[in-house]
Amino acid sequence: MGKDMFKSILTRLLSSAGVTVNGTEPWDITVHHEDFYRKTLTEGSLGLGEAYMSQWWDCPEPDEFVTRILRNNLAQQLKPSLKLKMDVLLSRLFNRQQPAAAYRNGSRHYDIGNDLFVLMLDKRMTYTCGFWNNARTLNEAQENKLDLTCRKLKLRPGMHVLDIGCGWGSFGKFATENYGVKVTGITISKEQAELGRKICKGLPVDIRIMDYRSLRERFDAVVSIGMFEHVGYKNYSTYMKTVHSCLKEDGLFLLHTIGANRTSTLTDPWINKYIFPNSLIPSIRQIGEAIDGLFVMEHWENFSVDYDKTLMAWYDNISSNWDRLKGKYDPVFFRMWKYYLLSCAGAFRSRSNQLWQVVLSKSGVPGGYQFAR
Repeated sequence: MGKDMFKSILTRLLSSAGVTVNGTEPWDITVHHEDFYRKTLTEGSLGLGEAYMSQWWDCPEPDEFVTRILRNNLAQQLKPSLKLKMDVLLSRLFNRQQPAAAYRNGSRHYDIGNDLFVLMLDKRMTYTCGFWNNARTLNEAQENKLDLTCRKLKLRPGMHVLDIGCGWGSFGKFATENYGVKVTGITISKEQAELGRKICKGLPVDIRIMDYRSLRERFDAVVSIGMFEHVGYKNYSTYMKTVHSCLKEDGLFLLHTIGANRTSTLTDPWINKYIFPNSLIPSIRQIGEAIDGLFVMEHWENFSVDYDKTLMAWYDNISSNWDRLKGKYDPVFFRMWKYYLLSCAGAFRSRSNQLWQVVLSKSGVPGGYQFAR
């Protein structure tokens, strides 16, 4: 297929989504390199992202561009490459989130430098979706989320809470200061653990570098905020069985995770290669199968539109602080990170991705689970 044919096909597909090549709308793209068309058509989202990193195309608002692409299901109209088919097969044959691999996967994202995350995130270093109801700032949105999470878990003074995937300790610090509990947090990132211990110094927060499969203690409540996306579908059952064994009989477990509309065994190829290696967004079906026979689903809530706002706030922080970061991170990294944040915002804006908080109990809350916002 010649260059003109690639250009004609992709231009037509983009036009069907309301995107004009070299147009004037904020979501229209400007093409700087003719190989953009071939690379995108033959490599899909991986080619599109890499072409952006290489400055083969630009767009005033990549988030709006991606929103239109996803709303019109353009990705479904492209034939999967041989490499993608092979990746799907390998994902079904091999467990890419075994303990040793999990540490490597986590390190490739969370150990790239705390300085980046300090400037990007809120004051509590919360690297998950904030809840923007009655919030004007990112700090307020994240405190809303942390308080909402504590209230859903029915936390009381003296309780011992397990935080699986604790990050820099934002939940632990908030919960101990405001609800009088003790928190044990686990992470597989050395950088997170080191800074998190400093942030939580003097509080009853114990942050450990540890894989969830090594847990043996029992807790009054369990929370996992933005970690389940790194578990992998081959480990969903093991994960839920681990939580079940760690949770006391009358305790609650809150799972906070990005959610997919379709069941899959593979993540987006560009995200997998450059941002979150071997990650996977779970579907309702996959979560349901993993908790079958283990938990009672007490409450399920969707906050996907809040992640759009959160990602845009993170992007604004990175953009305004780039002069303080560019000595360590090169321009290609900046374009990669910009594309990551804005394309993900577009995914939530298009409703292709969801954000769920699920409250689970082991045997059902006597009289029913009650939660009033």
